[in-house]
Amino acid sequence: MSSRKRKPTFVLVIPRFEDIFHSYYAGEVIRGVSLSASRVNADFLIHITDRSNHRGWLDSTLMDRNYIDGIIFADIDNDVSIVKKAIRWGMPCMVLNNILDEPINYVAVDNHAAAFGVIEYLLKLGHTQIATIAGDISTQAGLKRLEGYREALHAKDIQVARNYITFGEFLRTPARIAAKKLLKLRMRPTAIFAASDVMALEVLDEAKHLGIQVPEELSIVGFDDNPLSTTGSVKLTTISQPLVEMARLGAENLYQISRGAMKLPLKIVLPTKLVKRQSVSTVAKADKRLAEVNK
Repeated sequence: MSSRKRKPTFVLVIPRFEDIFHSYYAGEVIRGVSLSASRVNADFLIHITDRSNHRGWLDSTLMDRNYIDGIIFADIDNDVSIVKKAIRWGMPCMVLNNILDEPINYVAVDNHAAAFGVIEYLLKLGHTQIATIAGDISTQAGLKRLEGYREALHAKDIQVARNYITFGEFLRTPARIAAKKLLKLRMRPTAIFAASDVMALEVLDEAKHLGIQVPEELSIVGFDDNPLSTTGSVKLTTISQPLVEMARLGAENLYQISRGAMKLPLKIVLPTKLVKRQSVSTVAKADKRLAEVNK
């Protein structure tokens, strides 16, 4: 570098999406990065990008090593080429929330395994009519959660009904539309796995609107362990993922990488946990309740 800064400076790149400033994911990532900033005495700049045009994610101001010591990507929308471009420029990089085969640094969770485990749990409770509201499959998280759902059912030789797979894009309004579609099916599912808690809460609300009791008539599982999942009358069963820890580890390791203090590539996969609450019951209870309703 031609000059020495008082503090190392890093950039956190966050793809823009609806309600980004109310997003649990974005908020937790920023919180984790902020924790690491104080620990390593560094500055982190937040760069919010256009999701539809990845060419604008990187520009000359971000790629100047005289001012920027590294880039941490909160997500990459399955666009590895963006990270490779930064690496070619000699910029230390860290990717969050994506498991990559390429020699690229990342800290992530195994979304496929977590979703697979959710469906295994529902199957053990007797559910076979299991629907899903998938997230945005342009993201690895959305895609892998959908794949985990499908493969867990296929592993038990259960054919996935086409109309049981809907898409909520990790957003409230599309999730509400998907919930209405699923809950009005003639062969209504006995369980729904939503790929985020925000979407699962839309299912809960729509079920209440239609007079469908949870979990007596319908089991619901979300993903994230968003604090909102425990505020309603029915507390949501969900997958807890360590978002703050993921961001903190990503930022602190990026700092060490920028100093040449780590062997590369760094690949960290953090554990998730199924948090069992009130929104799931055995299918026997659902069948009993349905029989009572149909009397």
